[in-house]
Amino acid sequence: MPEQDRMTLMAASIKKTLLALAFGLACLTAADAATFSVKRGINLDNWVTWPSEDKWGDPAVILPFPEWRRSLGTDGLRALRQSGLDFVRMPIDPAPLLSPTAAPLQSQLLDSMLESVKLANAAGLKVIVDLHTLPWGDDRTLSTGRLMEDDALFDRYVELVRTVAARLAYEDPTQVAFEPINEPTADCQAGDKVWPDRLKRLFAASRASATRLTLILQGSCWSSAEGLTRIDPSDFPDDNLIWTFHSYAPFLLTHQGASWAGDFIRYVTGLPYPPAVDDQDAADTLERIRATIRREAPLLRRDAMIAYLDEQFAEIDTPEKIRAVMARDFDTVEEWARQHGVAADDILLGEFGMIRQEYAHPFVMNPQWRAAYSRDMIELAEKHGFAWSIWSYGGAFGVVEAFDNQPAEPDVMDMIRSLR
Repeated sequence: MPEQDRMTLMAASIKKTLLALAFGLACLTAADAATFSVKRGINLDNWVTWPSEDKWGDPAVILPFPEWRRSLGTDGLRALRQSGLDFVRMPIDPAPLLSPTAAPLQSQLLDSMLESVKLANAAGLKVIVDLHTLPWGDDRTLSTGRLMEDDALFDRYVELVRTVAARLAYEDPTQVAFEPINEPTADCQAGDKVWPDRLKRLFAASRASATRLTLILQGSCWSSAEGLTRIDPSDFPDDNLIWTFHSYAPFLLTHQGASWAGDFIRYVTGLPYPPAVDDQDAADTLERIRATIRREAPLLRRDAMIAYLDEQFAEIDTPEKIRAVMARDFDTVEEWARQHGVAADDILLGEFGMIRQEYAHPFVMNPQWRAAYSRDMIELAEKHGFAWSIWSYGGAFGVVEAFDNQPAEPDVMDMIRSLR
């Protein structure tokens, strides 16, 4: 072999060895990192008054970042800590960070993100930084759906994850964790297998930049419990992980009136929690909903919607039935964890909650129903040994605020304060 070829081969071999050693050291560092441990939390807000993309280049409009900083400060964060919560899940909209309009401000946006993390930490709250894509497209350059369909866009997103992780890398790993995506919409159909490989890429990008931070990872199909069961934790060589899932069961109750949640649920309002088949008020409410569907729904969809309403209500019309429906996700995740040797305290119920009021809709959910539902979901999470974070501080599901900085009814937060 010519001397030049021999030297080239030797150089390549040395480079490969060094890269392997670097990866091994990174995994060792991650495994030895301090554990990020949380129990009870709340999701902060995003997109309540978020401007359209054409305004993202104006610092006066888009900063501070994220948006909740305009209405929630140190006192409000301290009040959350005093309520018995120990962490916040902090949604960060990644769309401006990939938008050409906001490109000149990216460094300032990331600096503001770090300031927000430190603000929460100073109030005594640990923080999960959650890159929180919206599932649908609307007028944004980025959505979870688009990420799953556009390979080039996903490549750019992976690099953004690497960048954000690098900004968080020097934060105290006992106080800050990183969740690189929210509710992936992939693999909701049997046989689909897109998400595991994409999750591996997000994991690798995150860990390459932040070797000490705990990473929060999830399964497919809107971070569902079923989606989590399609993930094999042994594919992720790291001890410093928390696995998360979301549960809003039963959807018929938790998303009443939500116009963005499909063409059926928008007509459903006023169903109580817990429902009961022999409750006259519930029966009257069902008949009112049927009448609304007959009057307002598309003509060719009315009969099917009413049949679906009756079918869904029949699954939850006794205390035993609704308890079983609510427990199903928890039992699914617990069995997955048992099979794979995942500890209960490495599992997070990242989102749950009951809608308060749909945007621009007159119906407001009975706050006692919301408190009772939230209490029962918390009881299920804690019975299984899972941490939890309720959705959310304000907005449609607000438990502290409603809209326009107005206070929500205190029932849910009073219930949380009463926990021991």
